[in-house]
Amino acid sequence: MATGDQSDFLSRIKSTLPPWFTDVTPILDALLSGLAAAWANIYALYLYAQLQTRIKTATDGWLDLIAGDYFGTRIARKANQTDVSFRAVIIANLFRERATRAALIQVLTELTGRAPIVIEPQRPADCGAYGVPTSGYGVAGYYGSLLLPSQCFLIAFRPASTGIPNIAGYSNPPAAYSTPSQGGMYASLSMILGQVTDADIYAAIDSVKPVGTVIWTTIQS
Repeated sequence: MATGDQSDFLSRIKSTLPPWFTDVTPILDALLSGLAAAWANIYALYLYAQLQTRIKTATDGWLDLIAGDYFGTRIARKANQTDVSFRAVIIANLFRERATRAALIQVLTELTGRAPIVIEPQRPADCGAYGVPTSGYGVAGYYGSLLLPSQCFLIAFRPASTGIPNIAGYSNPPAAYSTPSQGGMYASLSMILGQVTDADIYAAIDSVKPVGTVIWTTIQS
């Protein structure tokens, strides 16, 4: 017997009755068990509703509603994503650093697993300077400019992919024209669950970029 289950409520109801009954009361127990079952269901609903009042304990579709309230359509549950994983995404984005270079690098690294390259034309650490042995004419690097305020160039990388298991690619001896792989099927990007799209990368950049800045972005594999 646990607190709030049918047996617990049956015991509680019987304890309020006057001592008119014998120790064995099958008919009375059957009648009161119906009431106890109803109260047990109400108590279970109460406990469930209590969980949904906090992000750290919310479950099921309530987490999706919470994400919609805070982020609109920008953050949604991925295919087959668990409550624990989705909750972590919501909390991370609620308290995420924004409007900084570090925030831009962090959000893309978390999303793709690969750190982007950020080049600020007015930042000597990115583009070097004349008279510095490691930068200047004849030394490889990025070209800076003071004519591009509040702008940067960003090279983002798509997540490294391990391919689709059991579906071989062209030029592999087990799989070529007229040679079937498992199931004899053609593979497509739609078969990769939870893949990060280019639109996800652009949305992540937009979520942390400072207002009034321009981030010239290229996405590479």
